[in-house]
Amino acid sequence: MRTRIIKVDPREPEEGKIEIAAKALRNGGLVIIPTETVYGVAADLRKLEAIDRLYKIKQRPKDKPFSLHIDEKEKAEDLATDLSKLACKLIDKFWPGPLTLILPDKKSGTVGLRMPDNNIALKLIAAVGSPLLCPSANLSGRPAPTDFDEAMRGLGDRVDIAIDGGKTSLGIESSVVDLTKTPYSIQRQGALSKEDIQEVAQKKIVFFVCTGNSCRSVMAKAHLEKRLKEINRDDIEVISAGTLGLSNLGVSSETRHVLEKDGIDVGAHVSTGLTNLMIRKSDIILVMERIHEERILQMVPHAKTKLFLLKEFAKIEDGSLDIQDPIGRPIEFHEQTFFIIKQAIDRVIKLL
Repeated sequence: MRTRIIKVDPREPEEGKIEIAAKALRNGGLVIIPTETVYGVAADLRKLEAIDRLYKIKQRPKDKPFSLHIDEKEKAEDLATDLSKLACKLIDKFWPGPLTLILPDKKSGTVGLRMPDNNIALKLIAAVGSPLLCPSANLSGRPAPTDFDEAMRGLGDRVDIAIDGGKTSLGIESSVVDLTKTPYSIQRQGALSKEDIQEVAQKKIVFFVCTGNSCRSVMAKAHLEKRLKEINRDDIEVISAGTLGLSNLGVSSETRHVLEKDGIDVGAHVSTGLTNLMIRKSDIILVMERIHEERILQMVPHAKTKLFLLKEFAKIEDGSLDIQDPIGRPIEFHEQTFFIIKQAIDRVIKLL
């Protein structure tokens, strides 16, 4: 068959060219595409005839399923059952990137998922509107192609369209981690090392939540990070977010001033909105008020076992377990708020 070749700018993929390839996939065609690891050959998950054809040209037995490529982290929840805390840690750290996760399937068995770190691939998946099966563009048992010419020599005469996106940025296949069993196992060490994966898997995540992520949770995160550094603890990651869902806003000027007096610079902080993935990947979630507890449980009900009010977890009993929002209040109120948070953190660190 005659394969149509489309050259696409890897930095700014042209929408019209992406749509040509997307239409071919939606119509049941096969398309060679670049990723950051190797070139792959893609098929629309919804097109059974394309999947059957993919098995034939890859010369692959039907009992060896292909992994799926998705364009957003959150879509993993649509395809896998009950994402574990470890799965969420690895997804949040390494996606988009060269990591394939084998997870329990929504229907039965298992599914391999990856979010590639390649503009062409991500825009194509989004344009198709479906996950793509995307094994490497070579016959089974042969080396995976790292540039367009290699891909064309492997399968170029057997597909409908081939996208030339230049040489792949990594040139090595993704690492594969099987999370369907405990303990997890590394099925293939590729672009990510065993040590890279183990470091993330073993690290505990402490998550502070307030309303806007510009005052209280910033104070708590900053002070805990300072204390962890003082005692040489590098096995804990500290994150923060706000329930309002505001993103990319700076810290309040009063909070910055209060922390600067304590030797902490948070000038680079930008607010982050609360997400399901943050909740799921965390080992301990510490919030400032009950309204924050309620919001988190609305999003992820099973987070209840690791969710606490900060003062509750620290066993501070002074009449109220809530730490009031200082936003818009005098600097003295911010100083008192930070005093309470420091007191709580200095107790919490002994429990971590």
